[in-house]
Amino acid sequence: MPYKILLHPLAETEFSEAQDWYEERLEGLGVRFEEKIEHHLQILKRTPLLFPKKRKNFREVKVNTFPYVIVYKILEKRKVVLILSFHHTSRNPKNKYSR
Repeated sequence: MPYKILLHPLAETEFSEAQDWYEERLEGLGVRFEEKIEHHLQILKRTPLLFPKKRKNFREVKVNTFPYVIVYKILEKRKVVLILSFHHTSRNPKNKYSR
């Protein structure tokens, strides 16, 4: 049974802002960013344990072709993958675990 994906409210904001930023730079690029994120979220729905723990119970998956990592936790009892951050890799890495 696949896991359910839930987004932290700040992760939703990060995603929306990143998508808008890419779309402003080049028409269609925001759509490509969204497709890449959706692809990785589908992987997490099916196989959330595929990616190793990075810090405490936090896991990360690198987004191919975009400088982002998806930071998440698994809530095993509820069968939920909680997306905590869409973190740009040029930003301070300490901030990606602050939620």
